Amino acid sequence: MDRRALLTSGLTTAALAATGAASAAPAATASVPNDAALARSLGFRSAYARVNGTRLHYVVGGEGSPLVLLGGWPQTWWQFRKVMPPLARRHRVIAVDIRGMGGSAAPAGGYDKKTMARDVLELVRELGLGPVDVAGHDIGAMVGHSLAANHPEAVRRLALLDVPHPDESLYDLTLLPRPGQAFHLWWFAFNQVRLLPEQLLADRFRPLVDHLCELMLKDQGAITDRDRSIYAHAYSSADRVRAANGWYQAFGQDVEDHKTYPRLTLPVLGLANPDAPEHLGAALHRHAVAPELVVVPDSGHYLAEERPEVVVRELLAFLGR
Repeated sequence: MDRRALLTSGLTTAALAATGAASAAPAATASVPNDAALARSLGFRSAYARVNGTRLHYVVGGEGSPLVLLGGWPQTWWQFRKVMPPLARRHRVIAVDIRGMGGSAAPAGGYDKKTMARDVLELVRELGLGPVDVAGHDIGAMVGHSLAANHPEAVRRLALLDVPHPDESLYDLTLLPRPGQAFHLWWFAFNQVRLLPEQLLADRFRPLVDHLCELMLKDQGAITDRDRSIYAHAYSSADRVRAANGWYQAFGQDVEDHKTYPRLTLPVLGLANPDAPEHLGAALHRHAVAPELVVVPDSGHYLAEERPEVVVRELLAFLGR
């Protein structure tokens, strides 16, 4: 099935269900293992902590200096499954489900990246760690940047995978793609809508996961059917869709907060996919004093899943300096 047919089929089914014209979609995620089992499969441990008025889930393992991994949409900590074991040979790895994600709580608010950064700070303190290295992807990269900007004493080095912190340039994104435009961030607008996404996607999130994989993977096998089921299960409820959309609906506040941040002076590494590395590169030079940028070859957006060996190599080299 081509991309257009896939998306049309998924959204049509969801729209019919939302209006009562179709029966509820079967739960295709009934056999998904829980976080504890997934963590054990990697030699890690699943745990929870109450911090900053919410509950965070995290997975921890390894020995060495602490490295916090923060993931993004529409995934969970599981997106780091391929890089966690090799990183854990040199680091105490803590992969966190950020506020609203996976096993973490999904409160009514607090999805601005400054508040979410405070969540991570308090988790690090709860674990008796610090300062820590931080690597974030997608929404997690935004939280990582905010953590370094607001709590510089807590972060030693920062790696941003494929996405920068929101700034005024977000307002330059167009609602409609130009003719022939290969890539269009349509979900940035869709996720701003209140209530409707929950109605369309609750218990029907898998077509969206498949669409995003088809759109942003070079190798479709890098995120398997099982992995996609794990992600779809994590966003299967209306409450989870609402919480994840909260990350996007807070972008306006994130932009305003960013205006108050100084340029980062700590070591910053950007890892970018080869399709548009200039987007991350330009933002890094606006946001940091002396950033580094590495283009990850033969990869789409999901760098740690598609080219884990490159991500591990670059992170270990950067963190080992």
